[in-house]
Amino acid sequence: MQAMIRRFLPALLSLPFATMAFAASPDSSDQAAVSSHFEAIRSSPQELSLFMRAFPKGADLHNHLVGAIYAEHLLEWAKQDQLCVNPDTGAIGPTRCAFGFHTSKDAIPAAQIMQDQALYTQTIDALSMRNFVPSPQDRSGHDHFFATFDKFLPATAAHDADMLVDALSQAARDHVTYVELMVSPQLNAVARLGSSYRINRESDIAQAEIRVVPHLNHLVKLAREETDSMERKARATMKCGTKEALPGCHVAVRYLYQTIRTMPPGMVLAQIAFGYTLATADSRFVGINIVGPEDNPIAMQDYTLHMQMFHTLSERWPKVKLSLHAGELSPGLVAPSGLDNHIRQAVEIAGASRIGHGVDIMQEHDPYGLLAEMAQRNILVEINLSSNEQILNVKDNAHPFVTYRSHGVPVALSTDDEGVSRITLTDEYLRAAKSYGLSYTDLKDLSRMGLEHGFVSGESLWDTTKPFHRAPACADIDAREAEPEGLCRELLAHSQKARLEWDLENQFNQFEHQVVTGQPFQN
Repeated sequence: MQAMIRRFLPALLSLPFATMAFAASPDSSDQAAVSSHFEAIRSSPQELSLFMRAFPKGADLHNHLVGAIYAEHLLEWAKQDQLCVNPDTGAIGPTRCAFGFHTSKDAIPAAQIMQDQALYTQTIDALSMRNFVPSPQDRSGHDHFFATFDKFLPATAAHDADMLVDALSQAARDHVTYVELMVSPQLNAVARLGSSYRINRESDIAQAEIRVVPHLNHLVKLAREETDSMERKARATMKCGTKEALPGCHVAVRYLYQTIRTMPPGMVLAQIAFGYTLATADSRFVGINIVGPEDNPIAMQDYTLHMQMFHTLSERWPKVKLSLHAGELSPGLVAPSGLDNHIRQAVEIAGASRIGHGVDIMQEHDPYGLLAEMAQRNILVEINLSSNEQILNVKDNAHPFVTYRSHGVPVALSTDDEGVSRITLTDEYLRAAKSYGLSYTDLKDLSRMGLEHGFVSGESLWDTTKPFHRAPACADIDAREAEPEGLCRELLAHSQKARLEWDLENQFNQFEHQVVTGQPFQN
C-alpha cells in the first residue's frame, strides 16, 4: 500500500490554457496527395518515422506524469540532489550520497553511477522497460514495469515542475495539441482522512461521504497552491510569454486527479471524494481516474465497491467526468472470472465517459452487447499499444484495437507511461499504422477523435464524427483561416475545445502543404 502511495505522491501542475494561431496554408485538398505519399513511404522506416513525428496529433489523454520521465533525466536529478543508488537493483535512495559522504556497496553516489558506463546502462534498464528480459528474479514485464516506480520516485521529489516541463516538451516534439496528465496532489493527506472509515458495502458509502467531505476544503486549497507554485516554476523554465519561449509552452494541458485503487476502501473513498471536490473548484482538473495494477488482490476484491463509490459521488457532482482504467487484464493474469465484468461495471455502474486500456473486452459477458452500448453512448477507449504489450503481452491482432473500431467504438492512441516504456506518442502512431494497415485518413480521424473526447471545456467544432463534419457555424469557413469571422469566430472565442480543434485543422493544412511541396519538416 505504501509503495502505491509513494508512486503517486508528487503533486503536479497544469499550465494556463494555451492556443496557437497559425498562418494561412493551403486547403485540405492536399489530403489526397498526402495519402498517396503516405502509401509510397509505408515500407520505408526512416521516411515513415519522420513523416509520423511531424504529423499533427490531437491529444494524449492517458499519460501518467510520474511515469512519463525518461530514466536519464531521473539519474541527472538524483545527481543534482546528491542521492545514492543501489548498483545491484538500480533503486535511487531518498538520502544524500554524494562524493565524500559515507557510502557502502549498496549505496553509491548517482554521480558515480553516471561515470561508469556499465553501471549507467544497467541502471537505465532497471528504471525502465529498456532491454527487459525475464529472469528468475524479474520474471515478467508486468512485475518489472510496476517495480520501476518505487526505484525512481525519490529522484522526482524535488522536481515536479521539471517533470511537467519534460512532458510538455516531449508533447511539443510529437506535435501534440493537448494533453491530460494524471496527477495526485495531496494524496497522502487525503488518504489518511479515510483511514478510519469502514466501508464494506454500497450502503456504507453515503455515510462515509458525509463524514469526509467537510474536511476536504483545506486540502483543496493546498492542492491549488501547489499547482500555482509549480506552474510558475515550469513557465519560468520554459520562458513562457517571452520571445525565447520553448515549444512546450504552446501545448494545452489539463489534469485528471488519479485515485489509487490498492488501498483500503475508506482511503479510496476519501480520494475519490477529493477528486470530485478538486475538479469542481479548479478548472485545470477536468476529471477523475482510478489507477494502480488492476490485478492487485485489493483492486480485484473491491472493484465493484469502487465503481459504486463513483456512482454515488457522481449523483452529488454530476458534471465531473470520469476516465477509468478498466480491463487492463489478460487471460492468465487473473482467474477467468476476473476478466468478465470490469469494463461493463466502469460503464454501467460508475458512468465512465472514457475507458483506459479496455484490453479484455472480448472476455466480458456479452462482449458484442457491451461494444454496441459503448458505441451508442460514445464512450472512447484510450489505446496504449506499447504498454499493453509490455505489461500484458497483448499485441498485434490479439489486441482489441481493430475490434473496437469495427464496432463503432471511438478510440484514441495514448502513451500511458512513456518514460518507463521508452516510447513517445509518435511511436504509438507508427505502431498502429504498421500493425493495422491504417490509411492517412484513418490516422487523421484518430488524431481528431482524441481531441474530440478530451475533457477540455466547451462545444465541439464537429457536428458529427462518423465521418467528421464541422458544426454549421464553421462548416463553410476555409480551415486555412487562423481567425475566422462571424459565428465561427464566436464559437471559437467561447469554446476552448473548438479553438483547439480549429487549430488542429490548421496544423493539418500546414503539414499537408509541406508534404505536397516537399518542404522539410521542422522537428
